[in-house]
Amino acid sequence: MEKNKIHKLTLLALMIALDVILSPVMRIEGMAPMSSVMNIVAGVLLGPVYGTLMAFVCGLVRMTMLGIPPLALTGAVFGAFFAGVFYRIGKRLIWSMIGEIIGTGIIGSLLSYPVMIWFTGSRSELYWLIYTPRFIGATLIGSVIAWIVLVKLQETAIFKRWQRLFFNERMLG
Repeated sequence: MEKNKIHKLTLLALMIALDVILSPVMRIEGMAPMSSVMNIVAGVLLGPVYGTLMAFVCGLVRMTMLGIPPLALTGAVFGAFFAGVFYRIGKRLIWSMIGEIIGTGIIGSLLSYPVMIWFTGSRSELYWLIYTPRFIGATLIGSVIAWIVLVKLQETAIFKRWQRLFFNERMLG
């Protein structure tokens, strides 16, 4: 059991590093599709708790090191959580993708409005749905990329080992 936890923490650290590096590199103004990719991969491999922890740490790193506003947290954290929860419920990759779209694209985008009102101190230029189109766009792009990545990963021995090690289940397309 201790070895399993060490493997899971190692994979968590790897996922954090990949998210921090890839998100700013493959960024579209106002959109972070690689964050959605990492949320879905983390939801499938690590589950909702570790996936949410990954998104939280990545958001903090991006805010402090890259000057990204709190949107880095409001978007990613809910998406990672729901990607993991929906995958556990549905046991299919499509459910993780739907969880990411609901968590980041809808819940995260709507919660970003009051957070940014607080952060900027200005209400005049913002409205409730200002972030929703970009967040949903990013989650759709990220979901497609995550699907491609996970379908290819599913063919590798290390991925199958991770799935057995962490969940004793096989990923179903």
